[in-house]
Amino acid sequence: MKHQNSVAMAMFAACLLLPVSPSVSAEEPRTLRWNDLMPEGWRPPAVRSQAYYEANPEAQVQTNLDAPVIEALDGQHVKIPGYVVQLEGDDRRVTEFLLVPYFGACIHVPPPPPNQIIHVKFPEGVPYAVTYDAVWVSGDISVSRSESDIAVTGYVIEASEVISYF
Repeated sequence: MKHQNSVAMAMFAACLLLPVSPSVSAEEPRTLRWNDLMPEGWRPPAVRSQAYYEANPEAQVQTNLDAPVIEALDGQHVKIPGYVVQLEGDDRRVTEFLLVPYFGACIHVPPPPPNQIIHVKFPEGVPYAVTYDAVWVSGDISVSRSESDIAVTGYVIEASEVISYF
C-alpha cells in the first residue's frame, strides 16, 4: 500500500510540472498548476518530514498568512488537480473541502500558505470514496480569503465538477 501511494504521489507530482497549453476554448476550463496561484518569484516555505513536525510541534502552524494571490484569476473557469481535506459533508458525500497541492497538507503537516489552498464548495457533493486520492476540480475561481478551523485560504472555487484524478 505504501509503495502504491508513493507511485501515485510521484505520478501526480510529475503531472503538476507539465506545461499547460495557453489556448483554451470558451467551454473548456483553463487548466492550472499550483505554481499558477502564486506570483512569479514568490516561493512557499519548504515542507519538512513528518518526523520533524512530530519533534517540533510548534512548527505545525500555517505561515505566510499574507501570501500574495493572483488577482487576474478572479472569475475564471478553471480546472486544477489536488488532494481533499474535508470540511463539510456526511458519510456518503463531501460538499465543502480544502483543495491542497500534496497529500497530508493540513492534516499531517502544517497547512501551506493561503495562496496554495483553495476552499471548494460543491453542493452536489463528491462521493466520499473519491476523496481518498487526488481529484480534478473544475469551476469558477474567485480570489477570496476564507478561514476555517484548519486553515486560511486565498482562493475559493464554486465547483461544477469534482472527479478522480486517476
